[in-house]
Amino acid sequence: MNIDIIGVPVDLGSNRRGVDMGPSAIRYTGLVQAIRKMGRSCRDLGNIPVPAPENDSYEQGISNSPRFINEITEINETLYKMVGDSLAQGNMPLVIGGDHSIATGSLLGVQSCLKNIGVIWMDAHGDFNTEHTTLSGNLHGMSLAAATGTGMRAMARFKGEDVDFIDPEKVVIIGARDLDPEEAELLKKSKVTVFTMEDIDMYGLRSIMQRAVEIAEDGTEGIHLSFDLDVVTPSDAPGVGTPVKGGITYREAHLAVEMLSVRPKLRSIELVELNPVLDYANKTGELAVSLLCSVLGKRIMR
Repeated sequence: MNIDIIGVPVDLGSNRRGVDMGPSAIRYTGLVQAIRKMGRSCRDLGNIPVPAPENDSYEQGISNSPRFINEITEINETLYKMVGDSLAQGNMPLVIGGDHSIATGSLLGVQSCLKNIGVIWMDAHGDFNTEHTTLSGNLHGMSLAAATGTGMRAMARFKGEDVDFIDPEKVVIIGARDLDPEEAELLKKSKVTVFTMEDIDMYGLRSIMQRAVEIAEDGTEGIHLSFDLDVVTPSDAPGVGTPVKGGITYREAHLAVEMLSVRPKLRSIELVELNPVLDYANKTGELAVSLLCSVLGKRIMR
């Protein structure tokens, strides 16, 4: 299966500059070469163009109204089409961001081709806010809600009428430890399965991942992995857009993706929120590449 790399250099969905350089940092660290060294076929489709913002509320950060909805939706519409086309050609789209606002486009792009997908969402946050619950107005905290039809419909206005929203019962969030109060209530009502860091501490990541895969695979046509690097504890991943203490470790992150790599239903991957400006000696960039290789099948003994 050919790997199609799609870069989305956008930071308009967050309140901190720098994650737009994430795709460049990942490529610079040697993603394409590392994948080909594994014997996998890979092509880099380049970056999706990012339009210039229409206003300066991003810089001011003074409003909790959703910001840059037109620009981000334009980006997601292009991503939606590219992801769907990649899958239709029998390939595996590998989306590298950029902030997590791009997930609406990637998730619905996979859904447009496979029709009924499960989602493994590894993230310190839920990204399940709506235009009514957001405390920041940042669309990277609203993308999963939009893709499930729970959140802001304008974020998914590019979706074809014959394409269903993602079924919340087939979505599993892993590693959550920073949820807004109203967002947490929405998640409870939505039937999304949420495994917090407390759950991981109590039951272990291996058992959590086993249960997550069971949920995401049950009756679905494929799995999409959405990996936000801030799920990893900041000492192992310092260069992320919104770091939160107390995440999973370097080895736990590899265990999680290694367990997914052997699942035939894994059909698409995205990795987001690398911020090279905040990184230390490219530590997080190197982690990103090593995790992507692990999820694509790299192992210590081969």
